[in-house]
Amino acid sequence: MENNKMVKESEEEKKSSKWKSLVKKFGIGGIIFFTVKGIITSTLIYFLGKNFWTVISNYFTAIFD
Repeated sequence: MENNKMVKESEEEKKSSKWKSLVKKFGIGGIIFFTVKGIITSTLIYFLGKNFWTVISNYFTAIFD
């Protein structure tokens, strides 16, 4: 029983220490920045990937016209 309790406590410490170490390393602003950056990057990859060949073909068509 005590061993199980100690294991649960150490797991909780590891989880909280992971977040604490990230906050300490990057700060709240850094975490917000990387989250927003990831959302923007994912959105761009989705929409540009969807129309990738159209954008490239229009670009080369405009160059050679």
